[in-house]
Amino acid sequence: MKRRQFLTGLGGLTATGVAAGLAIDGQERFQRSSVMIASAPSYQHDLESIIRAGLNEIGIAPADVRGKSILLKPNLVEPAREAPQVNTHPMVVRASAEVFRAMGARRVAVGEGPGHCRDSRLVLEESGMAEVLAESRLEFIDLNHDDIRLVPNRSRWTDLPHLALPASVTPFDWVVSLPKLKTHHWAGVTLSMKNLFGMMPGIYYGWPKNVLHHAGIARSILDINATVQPHLAIVDGIIGMEGDGPIMGTPRHAGVLVMGTNLPAVDATCARLMRINPARVEYLALASGRLGPIAESHIEQRGEAIDSLAQPFNLLDHPAFAALRL
Repeated sequence: MKRRQFLTGLGGLTATGVAAGLAIDGQERFQRSSVMIASAPSYQHDLESIIRAGLNEIGIAPADVRGKSILLKPNLVEPAREAPQVNTHPMVVRASAEVFRAMGARRVAVGEGPGHCRDSRLVLEESGMAEVLAESRLEFIDLNHDDIRLVPNRSRWTDLPHLALPASVTPFDWVVSLPKLKTHHWAGVTLSMKNLFGMMPGIYYGWPKNVLHHAGIARSILDINATVQPHLAIVDGIIGMEGDGPIMGTPRHAGVLVMGTNLPAVDATCARLMRINPARVEYLALASGRLGPIAESHIEQRGEAIDSLAQPFNLLDHPAFAALRL
């Protein structure tokens, strides 16, 4: 489908978001989650200490991690060393890995299946990630070209009866989404839930994961998250992206790391930091009451207050995106 068709289709997103907003309190009656917003002014700060403290705030202790195998899933979409707004920064990946190692993780690896560039090694090299992985002795798993395991689609928001997952993911106890804080020219925002598109193997779904796009981006996001069941998100919002994301946008310094064990709650908090109404983001409105809470009153914000760090991220000039504003 062409971008014009997607943007035209976004006209329905506003109504969906409004309806979800009216019903959120009822949908989420029994759902609560904690989300940590940590100030992180630059990639030169002690990110390990920030992440360690953040995990403690949301209730993750060394005993929870000890002996576990952890798969870190960053957002690596393009070879872009000189564009820090495009990919999850290598320092965030390194810091996360070292924190889990210090907490007693049995194995920590990094896995990604870039949606645009078929050469994952090129993305690693040109993003600066390969050097950091080598220095930190971190294993990398190319999720695009792994063996495939068909599993039942646990939520069936799309018509896909099964999802194809990389076989190498199966042994891991935890999947940790390490996305970038970005706007998105189709989904509105791309954060920890949308980041899991990169777990879906390109050799099965195509580039840029065309099968999932045609099945419906918002509904595919729900199916993937319900099936993969990620355990944690750590969002790189030190330098985010605004405008024509997830690739062509411009950098926006937000100076935050956002952490939580419930991905809809994390993404709703990130949306508010971007001055975007999560109830008007289709996949978050659909996730409300199903995969987690998105209402601000149902999310216990730890660390920094949203209002102290929030700033309006620029969106594409289209009526559907104007309706996303808080």
